[in-house]
Parts: sequence; C-alpha cells; structure tokens
Amino acid sequence: MRVGITACGHSGFSTGGGAGPAMAAAAARLLRDYDVDPGSVDAVIVSSNEGAGYLGPILAEGAGIRPGAAHRVENLCSSGASAIISAYAHVASGLAGSVLVCGADAAGGPGLVLDWDATRGAFASPVYWASILSSSYKRRFGATAADLAVIPARNSANAEENPHALPGGPGSVEDVLCSREVTDDLRLYECSRSCTGAAAVLVASGPGDGAARITGIGQATASASFAGGPEFLPLKSTADAASAALLMAGRRPAEVGVAEVHDAFSVCEPMALEAAGICAPGTGAAYAREMLETGSRRINPRGGLLGSGHPPGATGVAQAAEAFLQVTGRAGGRQADSATCGMIHNMSAAGTSSSVIVVES
Repeated sequence: MRVGITACGHSGFSTGGGAGPAMAAAAARLLRDYDVDPGSVDAVIVSSNEGAGYLGPILAEGAGIRPGAAHRVENLCSSGASAIISAYAHVASGLAGSVLVCGADAAGGPGLVLDWDATRGAFASPVYWASILSSSYKRRFGATAADLAVIPARNSANAEENPHALPGGPGSVEDVLCSREVTDDLRLYECSRSCTGAAAVLVASGPGDGAARITGIGQATASASFAGGPEFLPLKSTADAASAALLMAGRRPAEVGVAEVHDAFSVCEPMALEAAGICAPGTGAAYAREMLETGSRRINPRGGLLGSGHPPGATGVAQAAEAFLQVTGRAGGRQADSATCGMIHNMSAAGTSSSVIVVES
C-alpha cells in the first residue's frame, strides 16, 4: 500500500510556554491549513518526553478527532521519527487510513539524561557525549575547531528563512569560535538549544499529487548506554538505518536531493552524513563549508537542530514536515534544488539508535 505525508503544521519554537499548548497549536494549524476534516482522522500518535500522561486522547479531544487508536511514543530525541514509523505501520497494515502525528516538548523538560545508565559515570550530560565524539572526530580526521564551527554558522543562516525557528543563533563562524567553552572540545554555539515547540504531520494511505510518499524506512539500535555499543566512529546505528531505508526505497545516497540531519551538536552533522554515505569519511565538515559558500540547501534547509532549536519530541516530526515541504516544492525561500527525494535522519543518545525515513514526490 502506498503511504505518504499529506499535510503538516507547526507551532513556533520558543523559550517559554508548555508542550500541551504548542501541541494543540501545531495540530490545529495542520487541520486548518490543509482543510483536513477531523472526522477523517483515524488515529492520533503523540511523540513526547513530557511527563504528563494520556497525551494522545487529550490532543484528539481538543482537535475534535474521535480516533480508534490514540497513544504516545517515547524514544528520547528520536521520538518523532519513531512515531511517524508507527503511523506508517498503522496505515500500511490497514489499521488506519490516516494518522495524525504530533510531536511536542517544553524547554528544560525530561528526556535529556538517562539516570539509570551508570556507565556514563560523571559524564551523564549529552554535552559530554558530544565532546567525546568531537574529540574523536578531530583526532581521526584532523578536523579543527574552525572546521566544525562552520556547521552551526551555516545552519543558523538557513534558519533565518524558517519562521518557526528559535531566534538567537550565531551569525558567523567567528561567533561560534568566540562563544563560551562548555568543554575542551565544545563551545556553546555548537550545542543545540532546548526549547518549547511542536510539529505535526498527517500520514495517510493512497497519497496523491502534492504528497510526499514514504518509500524507505530504516531503524537500528546499537545499544542503550553510550559505552555499551561499538566504537564511537562511525555512527553504526545511522549507517545501518540509512542503508536499510535507501535499500527499501531503491535509492543511492547520491540521489538524495535534500536531507534533514540530526545535528544536535556540530560534530553530529558530518558524522551522520558520512555514515549515511552522502559524503566520504572525514569530509563532512568540508562539505558543510562548500554548502555555506555556494548557498546550497541540500542539508538541513530549515536550520537543523542547531539553527531551529531542539524540543526532543518535536524534532523528528519537524524534520519530516520540512522534508514534505521540500519534496513537494512548498519550502519557499529555503527550497533546495533537485529536492524530489528527501531523507529524514533522527537519532538518540549520541547515536546509539537512529531512524531514517526516505520520502519522494
């Protein structure tokens, strides 16, 4: 059965407010902007790390939807893509004709640290995992701090065309290099910002013109703990998930015209691009510089996590919404060239698990 994304909606990303109102706003915007009858929606799936319960039925009631299934998916920072894959399974199996997926979280909310994982020791914060990855990447490939600083600078520039992005990112590579040191290998502007926000997509059967068909899906989990998986480089879960998704879609990495990549920290973008086969090992930072110099929107046209902000439950859904807009030619000033095939890459806990979705016009 053909399954695709047929509509999307957003709330603005901000530093205040709650996940519930943001979630309601994103869903309402999708229903209004795409003239979707709430009565035609068969299921509701919420992706969130929010502590409150029963979010699926609460969202459904507020939106005027009477779904058969309504539940929440939680998978840390990749909750959004996981929820979309769950929606795909509902539709492809015939359990539902259409599923509203809405991701939301609030600034400073839960889902950032796994208290159970003693293997992280004193390095429990994601900042330290990213610092280790950054140090490893620099050592293996000879990358410099200036090389990696290009990534947040470029993605923040892209975010200027995104009306939903959290404002306040760096204006230049120099801004990144002059920002406060968080660790020996990481500066403040190399870290995505926690914020409040929501995004929604409608996943439906028999998508027609103006839809983004979901043609490939891949998921891989290397471990739960940072120390329990394979070596830090490359990102094995991303490599495996991307390989599976591209195989299912019958596509090669070179055929991906636009990609939303999980750049929670500056080093994550080149690592993910290299693992997915979009560029060769060790060349991801140079690839970002080339895109900055040429104005290419192929990677993270909405600004990624670094430029747009990172409410964990909303991120994967916001990535999917952007991919939908890109492959259907609706992205306006941030439209990428040759964007008929798009990739969504969403991961959790320093890349210990990854989800990749391929969409096409």
